[in-house]
Amino acid sequence: MVTRVVLDLVDAVGRLPTGATATVPVADGDAVTVAAWCTRTGNELVSLVDGQAVVRRGRASASDLPAERRPGARLWLYTNFDCNLSCDYCCARSSPRTPRRALGLDRIRQLVDEAAAAGVTEVYLTGGEPFLLTDLDHIANACTARLPTTMLTNGILFRGSRLAMLRRMPRQRLTLQISLDAATPEPHDHHRGPGSWQRALDGIRTALAEGFHVRVAATVPADQTGEAEQAAFHALLDDLGIPRDDQIVRPIALRGVADTGVVLTTETLLPEVTVTAEGVYWHPVGADHDDQLVTRDLFPLATAITEIQHRFAGYRRRTEAVAQRFPCA
Repeated sequence: MVTRVVLDLVDAVGRLPTGATATVPVADGDAVTVAAWCTRTGNELVSLVDGQAVVRRGRASASDLPAERRPGARLWLYTNFDCNLSCDYCCARSSPRTPRRALGLDRIRQLVDEAAAAGVTEVYLTGGEPFLLTDLDHIANACTARLPTTMLTNGILFRGSRLAMLRRMPRQRLTLQISLDAATPEPHDHHRGPGSWQRALDGIRTALAEGFHVRVAATVPADQTGEAEQAAFHALLDDLGIPRDDQIVRPIALRGVADTGVVLTTETLLPEVTVTAEGVYWHPVGADHDDQLVTRDLFPLATAITEIQHRFAGYRRRTEAVAQRFPCA
């Protein structure tokens, strides 16, 4: 059955020239439908926030993208894969039972040095849970010495020796991105474990008190993207002093251990160069999946970046050619 949001998408996007964008209102539960429609029709879902979907007709080429989003501008490093939580939608399949598979400080230093030389402008450190590593302060200092760095964390380990390690990290050129999925405990704890919401909130407050730049990211199912839920989430972060630009809401990806979510492939994802101990991948959501493996060779990093840029250009050329022969909207 064709839903109202699909009719709205066909009407709004069908009238656009290639490359232009339209904003379409999205009701509760429509996020998966919008993403699937964009994938099927060769259009690009630019953003889906606060009940509004921004859709581009056709797909962006690298030259159409902001400089900070072009392939090779950002480098993601999986510091490790083990985690103190077992989130039921984790794209990396992380848990306390997952092998560490750490990159290690020496390889991270070399990767960041080569990244800076290759034109990368920002580094992202993720896992797993990076704060399980005892040398994370050294990793943070090595990365920020070369490039602005964002570190993703669940924020619940900031006590004892790990709080001391946090305090040894630089305040300049380092952002802590902490996961908090809702304005109230139940939705967050349902997916991440009992008590984790309060501990994450405490972690946000600790990081702010220690003088860090803090970004907060929510990962939410499609049925929890309504206006009421979003308003409550933003109000909580507003009260904490987190700027709106540092409040991120993203849908669950159908990757890893998730049994529902947005379908993401190399053809439909803007690439974000991602390195693990096993190789270089297309995007961080696919860093534990062979279909997004680019190469097993971590070095030289510039070779992998060039390969991703070439593949991205090829996907865009094929998409544009199909759109010209058979426009679907």
